[in-house]
Amino acid sequence: MLFVLILAGVILGVGHLMGAPWRARGYMVGLLFVAVLAVQVALPAGHPLREATGCSPAPWLLLAGGVALILAYRAVLQRIRERAAAAEQTRAAPPAPQGPFTSDELERYARHITLPDIGGRGQKALKEAKVLVVGAGGLGSPALLYLAAAGVGTIGVIDNDEVDLSNLQRQIIHSDQRQEMPKVFSAEIAINALNPFVTVKPYHRRLTGEIAVELFAEYDLILDGTDSYATRDLINRAAQASGRPVMAGAISAWEGQVTLYDPAGGAPCFACIFPDAPGPGMAATCSETGVIGALPGVIGTMMALEAIKEITGAGEGLRGRMLIYDALYAETRIIRLKRRADCAVCGQD
Repeated sequence: MLFVLILAGVILGVGHLMGAPWRARGYMVGLLFVAVLAVQVALPAGHPLREATGCSPAPWLLLAGGVALILAYRAVLQRIRERAAAAEQTRAAPPAPQGPFTSDELERYARHITLPDIGGRGQKALKEAKVLVVGAGGLGSPALLYLAAAGVGTIGVIDNDEVDLSNLQRQIIHSDQRQEMPKVFSAEIAINALNPFVTVKPYHRRLTGEIAVELFAEYDLILDGTDSYATRDLINRAAQASGRPVMAGAISAWEGQVTLYDPAGGAPCFACIFPDAPGPGMAATCSETGVIGALPGVIGTMMALEAIKEITGAGEGLRGRMLIYDALYAETRIIRLKRRADCAVCGQD
């Protein structure tokens, strides 16, 4: 029996030196065991070969049984370890997001989702929406922040200006440390810090007729936060050509206004209401007339709110209506607006 054990050890050792896999060496030892067992059973008692290999099959059967128990124990132990590792991995892995929102987004937008007028469907519409804000100044600043906070999925912002110290009295998206930085990049930093689930597309350039129509076509809604008639007229014409509605705001001193221009939706366009450019000295800018700092915050926030309503379909918007806010006397009024058949931009046939 000792001879057989030595032979089995030699097989295992040589196989190890030759780099044979453990399973192959096990098979060789198993064949040796079968051969020895066959000798013990087939040859008569007292045969020299039978004497040399243990004299009786009993010890070999006991040895085989012991080895089988050890291998079975190891197999069971390995299985238990694998199950424990799988369970630990399952506990460590974050839960897969259910639906279009991650768990963080669901918590972030919980106050929206619980609103009957918004709900999950409205929040999904916001996530899928693409809104372009023209101007990252007084009106664009609060509008951009609240659109980002609301979860508008893609926000574009176009402006060729840089942050100036005089802006900081009202343009709350910028900071003192970002003076002389292009406004679109300053806005991008603030939006990303507020909501990392929003995609920001900054365009550091002036809006021109050559790019406006193609750029507008990439978005669902345009927010006009500019302060010159020429730029508003350009935005209006490009929006009409691309079929996009425009949420427009304007401010001066203590007064502001908000409306939605949308000829495709039955509302007038900018040119229907303001067909001609103002005469010299009739349309001063904020730098010339001054503006109370919180006013653009009020009007810009209204623009964002109306944009959210437009995207989600909540409530009654400002399509065909203009909201006018007098901050000095705390008065708000709404006037009705109508399309003009002879409008040079959206005139009906």
